[in-house]
Amino acid sequence: MKRLIVLLLVAAVAAAGFLVWKALRAGPPAAEAYLAADDRMLEVAGARVRVRIEGPADAPPIVLMHGFVYSLESWDAWAAALKADYRVIRFDLLGHGLSGPDPQRRYSPDERARFAGDVMDALGIERAIVGGNSLGGLAAWRFAAFNPDRVLALVLVAPGAYPINGVADSPLPPPPPMALFLRTASEPALAVAMKNIYGDDSLVTAERVKRVGDMMRQPGNGEAFVESIEEFTLPDPEPLLRSIAAPTLILWGAEDAVLPVEHGRRMAAAIPDANLIVYDGVGHVAHEEAPAETIADVRAFLAAQSPAS
Repeated sequence: MKRLIVLLLVAAVAAAGFLVWKALRAGPPAAEAYLAADDRMLEVAGARVRVRIEGPADAPPIVLMHGFVYSLESWDAWAAALKADYRVIRFDLLGHGLSGPDPQRRYSPDERARFAGDVMDALGIERAIVGGNSLGGLAAWRFAAFNPDRVLALVLVAPGAYPINGVADSPLPPPPPMALFLRTASEPALAVAMKNIYGDDSLVTAERVKRVGDMMRQPGNGEAFVESIEEFTLPDPEPLLRSIAAPTLILWGAEDAVLPVEHGRRMAAAIPDANLIVYDGVGHVAHEEAPAETIADVRAFLAAQSPAS
């Protein structure tokens, strides 16, 4: 994680001047280029949210939340594989993707957890399988802790949980170079940062960098990223983790440079009914890096839970 922060700072400084000017001059891409037939733009609890729903209407629902600066496209592989048997629901977190910034600035982890419930309410979903990666995973497990009666099963991919890099009970404002990077998202700087998210550099393709960058540069998102960090805390999670009643599957990459796999081991020990699977050669986004392996493990886990009952 420390290496990632240093590289983010270096990348941000390198992106200053001409690259920043170029990124700003280009402006954000048209949102329509990323809208799919299954997308809905909904008003949820006073915010505009992009939601994508796939799969049979009567199938068990699974709600998936992506990580920081990413968008719902992060779950493309899982959605394609699971939609035959599940009602797959994913949405752009507030201040991300095509949802855009929240007028009420509800960016703290607990507010994101509550908003997951708001999305479920808006869609008429009382109970669901809930999953998330990184920031989305943090929201997912906190939602499960606060709402045990609404979570059939919990699937976490390298979620935030334990204090790290000085972030604990109080937030740390982003250094100016990092804030500049988040506000401008020049693709050369983003490519450097993403190579520390994925365990295999070959996965940091031009297409993937462009999509993430395009989403980061949507109007208002850059400022929302900065505000999210300014509200981000990681207090001792264990009292809440121990209260989670849902059966839980935790997936982690052995080469995760953002959050150490030791956090996954600690989570698995703290949650009463949890199982941890670690993938060799995989970084922070195992669902993107090892889709076949993670999907097979998720399917086996969900089959064992009988979530439709």
